[in-house]
Amino acid sequence: MSEPDLYLLGRAGPEEERLKRQIANLAPDSDQQLERIAIRPGERVLDLGCGPGGVLHLLGKRVGATGSVLGIERDAHFVELARRFVASHALPQVDVREGDAYATGLPRGSFDGAHMRLVLVNVPEPERIVREMVSLVKPDGWIASFEADFLAHICDPPLAAWDRLLAAYVAYSAARGIDLHIGRRTQRLFRAAGVEALSTDAVVHVYPPGHDRRPILRDFIANVRKELIDEGFIDRAELDADLQALDRHLADPSVLVTSHLFFRVTGRIPGTRQAPEH
Repeated sequence: MSEPDLYLLGRAGPEEERLKRQIANLAPDSDQQLERIAIRPGERVLDLGCGPGGVLHLLGKRVGATGSVLGIERDAHFVELARRFVASHALPQVDVREGDAYATGLPRGSFDGAHMRLVLVNVPEPERIVREMVSLVKPDGWIASFEADFLAHICDPPLAAWDRLLAAYVAYSAARGIDLHIGRRTQRLFRAAGVEALSTDAVVHVYPPGHDRRPILRDFIANVRKELIDEGFIDRAELDADLQALDRHLADPSVLVTSHLFFRVTGRIPGTRQAPEH
């Protein structure tokens, strides 16, 4: 039996559109990470939690016509969107299937490599997904993870409304067992799952006026607005006032807005598997 869908931000229209924009926004960072892995033509690769497209095109061009990429996504609508995305890039070597990242049901040790981007920051029990992902990769195969940490998500000059909205969102996430600072722990989770030769770096960006991701905090709040109010994380009037203040602040071109801190982790599955830590 699959797990209930506990994806933090929901899957309504605005989140769908945000994820589509994210494909292009984060492609350079992901492309740089994948380049370091030296994926070979002919490899069989897994992308866990691919959403409406993710990095399927980046993986597909690397494995080439003789390789294959399998994207796993639990939402049927997102699966269909990802299939359209793949078709638009003319990548017949890429397949997308509906599945549960906690329990894919795929054969153990059947992939040359596995990738996951911005999945763990949106779900509870991230260590279970890490173990599942690692179990699907062959000995001497590779893993790649790209995860967010809210540490660096700031604006300057500071804004009290920003701080209140972010605090409400962090509390809402924590109540669902979700760690918005999971990025810094990712390499530790993979090490505990038995991955070796781990390499970690981090990326942060400044979002200028007009950038798609400058209002990302507002986007997140909008996705969970009803729940924030209904569950008492913030008062409706205060939320509306803070959002108006946030809009004015973000419209000021002199205001600095930074991204989350993105941790990029790569590693190798040992040739002789060790039992993972508990």
